[in-house]
Amino acid sequence: MTADTLPKLLQLRAGEKHSAVALREKEFGIWQRVTWEGYLGHVRRFCLGLTALGLSRGDKVSILSENCREWLYAELAVMSASAVGVGVYSTSPAPEVKYVVGHSESSFVVAQDQEQADKILEVIDGLPLLRKIVVRDMKGLRRYGDARILSFEDVEALGVDYAKGHPTLFDEMVSATVPDQVAFLIYTSGTTGFPKGAMITHRNILAQAAGVIEATGIRASDTVVSYLPLCHVAEQIFSVFLPLSLGMTVNFAESLRTIQEDLREIAPTVFLGVPRIWEKLQASILIKIQETGPFRRWLFGWAMERGRKAALRRAAGEKAGTFEQVVRLLEYLLVSRSLQNYVGLRNARLTFTAAAAISPEVLLFFHSMGIPVREGYGMTECTGFSFLQREGDIRLGTVGRPIPGMAFRIEEDGELLKAGEAVFPGYYRDPEATASVLRGGWLHTGDVAQLDPDGHLRIMDRKKAIIVTSGGKNVSPSLVENTLKVSPYIKEAVVLGEGEKFLAALIQIDFENTGQWATALRLPYTNFRSLSQLPEVRDLIAKEVERLSEGLAPVERIRKFRLLEKELDHDDNEVTATMKVRRKTIYEKFTPIIREIYG
Repeated sequence: MTADTLPKLLQLRAGEKHSAVALREKEFGIWQRVTWEGYLGHVRRFCLGLTALGLSRGDKVSILSENCREWLYAELAVMSASAVGVGVYSTSPAPEVKYVVGHSESSFVVAQDQEQADKILEVIDGLPLLRKIVVRDMKGLRRYGDARILSFEDVEALGVDYAKGHPTLFDEMVSATVPDQVAFLIYTSGTTGFPKGAMITHRNILAQAAGVIEATGIRASDTVVSYLPLCHVAEQIFSVFLPLSLGMTVNFAESLRTIQEDLREIAPTVFLGVPRIWEKLQASILIKIQETGPFRRWLFGWAMERGRKAALRRAAGEKAGTFEQVVRLLEYLLVSRSLQNYVGLRNARLTFTAAAAISPEVLLFFHSMGIPVREGYGMTECTGFSFLQREGDIRLGTVGRPIPGMAFRIEEDGELLKAGEAVFPGYYRDPEATASVLRGGWLHTGDVAQLDPDGHLRIMDRKKAIIVTSGGKNVSPSLVENTLKVSPYIKEAVVLGEGEKFLAALIQIDFENTGQWATALRLPYTNFRSLSQLPEVRDLIAKEVERLSEGLAPVERIRKFRLLEKELDHDDNEVTATMKVRRKTIYEKFTPIIREIYG
């Protein structure tokens, strides 16, 4: 049997590495290990349990949970029955959950706990196709008395009983899976409207995995930490695609909030961080250094400056001399080693950033401390990465070269087009949207890109997001926003200026870091709003904006800004589940402030 689908890959790994550890997750502070044989056993039992409950080929099963072992069991079990998994963000409010579950026509939902099950029950009258809700943690649900609710354990037990009468059924179902079947639906973040369900096939997945493995050199002995939402394609690559392809171990973080502490304990060899994670790690280091004495601050500055110069020389292809190597070793022993331990990446041999644009200054910061973060670019519609920086061939500000199997071209208007086996077949129940992005054999990304003379690609911004000032200048708002977010005191920035004479920005302060700064100066505040209204905070941000704008072109500099008096919230439709700003909503909601800025 050729391992040309994920369930077949799981069977292959369980046969090869049956007693090796596949998954690790904490329970009550103690790490629980699951072998590859145990992994397959859970998937088999859950698959047969769902089959006994009526799951059929082509049915949809939504998974509404934070990252955990059961997420993967459910996903692989559904695929094994030639059904389709659907990821739903656990942070989604009930109306958004209803949309995804309803639009995908899901007949089953796998929920994490009472909180997630309640979201389904709140909107279940509008979900006529939904038959059962399977819950991982039944605490608080036993008294509900709803026959549609089952525990995860009960479904596995049902699978054990069903196997007695159908001993070969699971293997037969796995053998019947084929590469061009839809494995799951990944709903896009929906920054400009309702999320769209991208259909991802097994062929797409295996093409993506093969390309990433060849481009990065990731190997079976590597370990990863699973912490980004599994409904996002980036986390699927590192928690599902690559581990099943290579036999890597997946460690589940306790939560997204505790990721830095989890990293210190897990010490993975491979780590993917979205820009916000890298920005947060950088900010935590800078704030920590400010709390130390003068000598330590000087030592940190000296080491980072040496590291910065060395990183820039490496990026230019220059080799380090003997003296520089000795100095770098000294700098590592005195400073960088401690910093790497602090962020939990002391054992990381491969680190990546993707899912959104990131400031080159943030990347240079980590390169300077000996963590050479590689930038990648991709999208859900091409099953993840399509471009990646290679070892020894990193150009800051670019996303590198295409992964093997990915073709591309740039149109006259700058739009990037892509083609290859990893490109999806279309959006579920949306032929119009499918036809708009898949034309002439190419995926039209909607991203504006430039190709450097050395073959490295630069992503400028979304085609629709480019700002054209009244003077006719084109400006990438993402470039300016990412520059501002280098500040540890700025969490979010929304750049304005379409048709105007100058750029302005709505800025959301970082409550934690700015709060620490205010406390150190004994400035009184009670909540986010009162902190953002302090004149001293306004002056602090003004200095940060001025300092960070120095490296921008005159047309890109922020002339005016206003501090938001509330944090942008997913529940208020201001950001997506992946924390991407919904610009249209922001422009509408803060129209009075924007009008005041521009007179």
